Amino acid sequence: MSAAPTWDHPDPFTLPLRVDASCIDLMGHTNNVVYLKWLEDVAWAHSVALGLGPAQYAELGHGVVVRQHELTYLQATRLGEDLLLATWITGVDKLSLHRAFQFVRAADGATVFRGRTHYVCVDIEQGRVRRMPERFLQTYAPAVLKPA
Repeated sequence: MSAAPTWDHPDPFTLPLRVDASCIDLMGHTNNVVYLKWLEDVAWAHSVALGLGPAQYAELGHGVVVRQHELTYLQATRLGEDLLLATWITGVDKLSLHRAFQFVRAADGATVFRGRTHYVCVDIEQGRVRRMPERFLQTYAPAVLKPA
């Protein structure tokens, strides 16, 4: 039986996922580093859904890279559990993009993880921080979480 999640913010972008054997560590739960991969997976899925995927980043010669992660592990996740990975864009400006994340176990609706990531825009070729291309701003700004 699935329980409806209580989201931290309205209208999340979600990505369903089942914890598989490659995620499990010696402790019998999902290894902490796997959550970083899941952050990347749901962020990319959301960006692609908005119209900016790896091909568009390459075409524009710009991308975003992590400046800072804030990760809070609330409950262990285990082999075979179904999760919903959720993300929201919480801010965007000429140099930065900010995301919030919440991962929920489908069976009981429990929040198992929360995170925040600050990304900065870089010139892909030079690897230097640069202003976001106008297309980034036009795509990401409308998706920013509206204040309650």
